[in-house]
Amino acid sequence: MVFSSAVFLFIFLPVVFLLSRVIPGIRGKNILLLIASLLFYAFGEPVYVLLMIASIVINFTAGRLLVLCRKKAQAQLVTAAAVVLNLGMLSVFKYTDFFLSSLNQAFSLEIPLTGIALPVGISFFTFQGLSYVIDVYRDRSLCAYNIVKLALYISLFPQLIAGPIVIYHDVADQIDHRQTNPALTADGIRRFVIGLSKKLLIANTTGRMADLVFTASASQLDARAAWIGAVCYMLQIYFDFSGYSDMAIGLGRMFGFQFLENFQYPYISSSIKEFWRRWHISLSSWFRDYLYIPLGGNRKGKVRTELNKAVVFFCTGLWHGASWNFVLWGLWHGVFIILEDLLPKGGKVRKALGHVTTLLIVLLGFVLFRADSLESAGLMFSQMFTGFAFTLQSDALLRDLLTPLNLATVALGVLCSLPLLPWVRYKAQGDGKGALALRVGSYALSAGLYLLCVMNLAGSAFNPFIYFRF
Repeated sequence: MVFSSAVFLFIFLPVVFLLSRVIPGIRGKNILLLIASLLFYAFGEPVYVLLMIASIVINFTAGRLLVLCRKKAQAQLVTAAAVVLNLGMLSVFKYTDFFLSSLNQAFSLEIPLTGIALPVGISFFTFQGLSYVIDVYRDRSLCAYNIVKLALYISLFPQLIAGPIVIYHDVADQIDHRQTNPALTADGIRRFVIGLSKKLLIANTTGRMADLVFTASASQLDARAAWIGAVCYMLQIYFDFSGYSDMAIGLGRMFGFQFLENFQYPYISSSIKEFWRRWHISLSSWFRDYLYIPLGGNRKGKVRTELNKAVVFFCTGLWHGASWNFVLWGLWHGVFIILEDLLPKGGKVRKALGHVTTLLIVLLGFVLFRADSLESAGLMFSQMFTGFAFTLQSDALLRDLLTPLNLATVALGVLCSLPLLPWVRYKAQGDGKGALALRVGSYALSAGLYLLCVMNLAGSAFNPFIYFRF
């Protein structure tokens, strides 16, 4: 089940929301949300819901065992076992065929692939389980003594499928003592509608444009179309993923949870380092706290620091998918992060150029990310920089891309990539008539956007979120 589906919008969400308001007591509400979350996952993954339940049981058991450990060596053994089980489960379902196909290619073998299907959201709920166990190892007071509480943390449906990755100690108190009120609910609904609009009105249209380009033949593709396709995918992945995060944060507020932000307008960054402080913040923070710092962070000299960063970005790429494209995408960003550390700092001119070079680096990296294979990525790169032979076929593709609706959507996407909403929110916080008008206008705009989304949903094909496959 996806947020941008009729089943979710008109059946699942209203029923669960109304029941959450009727059922008394926080314990009853938690049980309701746990059942709803398991049903939400089982709707699309009826068998793999058992895998998520197994993950919950493993991590709950590990947490309780850690509290009982009297010696550090015992605690280390329990933690190591939990890490191996979590990563082993992720590796079997996500990386088995990748490993086998890599062996086949490297050594000209013919080992048959398993064809194991990838459970939706496994990378997200695995990382949440891992962070819980590691945090309990570090501080036993964080242990959850009630399995319902931990199960709700891992399976909570707003952020279950594609994040943001939530850390247990950030929501543990909210699970027991959260409050709901009309203002928070209204703000959550508005945030949800913004995310839904990003997905349906911008990401889906730019995604169709990107698909036209990335699936085009060499004879259809020239420099014009290649650059348009790269820009469109850059817009698609941002509005698709940040839209999901907005919906998750909005849904959380509707049920009394306050999730941390996951995107902060990354395309205004002036460096790759800044980009990763603004892009998929929950994943960046997870790798920082649970991999980079345990590896030594920046405490063991310059060479070790840069090596640690390379390892983190290798793992970041691999986390995104079982493909060498993703690994190279992660290393691509890692190389530029390291270069930024080694190069001298600049002034205003360097910062202005930094915006341009950062956008270019990110755009080229996303070509690797989107391409179905390294060969496909190579064709895109080749045509972007050398594809100046224009043919009737390439002209036809360009006409399909440059329709009025497509052009308007791209322009809207570029505009909405800028931090305009925070400025409006800031202006709307005052007490004057102008602030009141902005607040009223924001809700009116949300209602209009919701109607547009419903009409779009009625006439469009199913289009799942990009990060569902990660």
